[in-house]
Amino acid sequence: MNKLIKTLLGSIALLSWCTGLAAQTTEIKSEKATIQLDVVSEGLEHPWGLAFLADGKMLVTERAGRLRYVNADGSLSEPLTGLPDITVAGQGGLLDIILHPQFATNNQIFFSYNEPGDDGSSTAVARATLTDNAITNLQVIFSAQPKFASRHHFGGRLVFADNGDLFITLGDRGQRRDDAQTLDTHHGKVVRVKTDGSPSATNPYLQQDNALADVWSYGHRNIQGAALHPQTQLLWTHEHGPQGGDEINIARADHNYGWPEITYGEEYGGGKIGKTNQQGMEQPLHYWVPSIAPSGMAFYTGDLFKPWQQNLLVGSLKFGQLVRLELSDEKVTHEERIMIGQRIRDVRQGPDGAVYLLTDQKNGQILRLTPKN
Repeated sequence: MNKLIKTLLGSIALLSWCTGLAAQTTEIKSEKATIQLDVVSEGLEHPWGLAFLADGKMLVTERAGRLRYVNADGSLSEPLTGLPDITVAGQGGLLDIILHPQFATNNQIFFSYNEPGDDGSSTAVARATLTDNAITNLQVIFSAQPKFASRHHFGGRLVFADNGDLFITLGDRGQRRDDAQTLDTHHGKVVRVKTDGSPSATNPYLQQDNALADVWSYGHRNIQGAALHPQTQLLWTHEHGPQGGDEINIARADHNYGWPEITYGEEYGGGKIGKTNQQGMEQPLHYWVPSIAPSGMAFYTGDLFKPWQQNLLVGSLKFGQLVRLELSDEKVTHEERIMIGQRIRDVRQGPDGAVYLLTDQKNGQILRLTPKN
């Protein structure tokens, strides 16, 4: 029954989007498909995260601190009211958004943002109820510590585990990169919490002194892409390297991913950072030199792009590409770069099986990719 309902919702959403698409269409040739790219919506200021609603609408965050509905015809609602105070500076602002696994019954959403404080700011996550054109019952369930005066490396991606726990990715805040190797701050970590913000019972450091109980993995630089593998239910992530050395990893409990002790990148302008390998630190499954500046990530499981099934899709800010990765177990076996021509901030599979992209620009767009018949 659940599968039937999902299929019906997907069909309704597909009809809504097909009748409401803006008249801006581009054809793109790729290795396994000719792609039709349609502009669904525009006029968004640096959109960051996207969530699909069952009625054919979407929720989209703007880094500038606004949350909006995107209607089926592509028009934008006025900003929803009820958001907390948000520090918008540099890479920080309103970031990711995700629906509660039981959203159909409780209307709860979770979103990440740059939370102000006396000593600077940090990535925080709030839970709230979506009520018409407002969010209500807001509760901050996570606030990264310590606050720090930096405009960089907030992480901020949100992913629900198969048991309902919430993964939150966090950056090293730039100047605090050595914190990624300690367990007493949130800088450079993946944390795992319950929906009320308490540490997951599966976390590795619950009983360890001088370690934060909500930490799951560490040694990360700045994770802006995360997705649960559809078969293994493991958390796959990608993170920005410095100058070179962007990585794909599987974030496992109590694993150290090396930053800044090991990296395939170098200092901006040149200069060595650590080594490329060290005992006790994980090697990436895949890495890029030069950097592609990855953001957004999704496993494709739909029926529209059948040759893409089980592929990993990654957005590139630097090169304006959608990167398609073919996998065999935990290995990348092939990479294709599909030129979109705009900075890609987020990648999502829609309920209709199409691929949706957010473009990172002042007049940001939502793009929809479908196979061209």
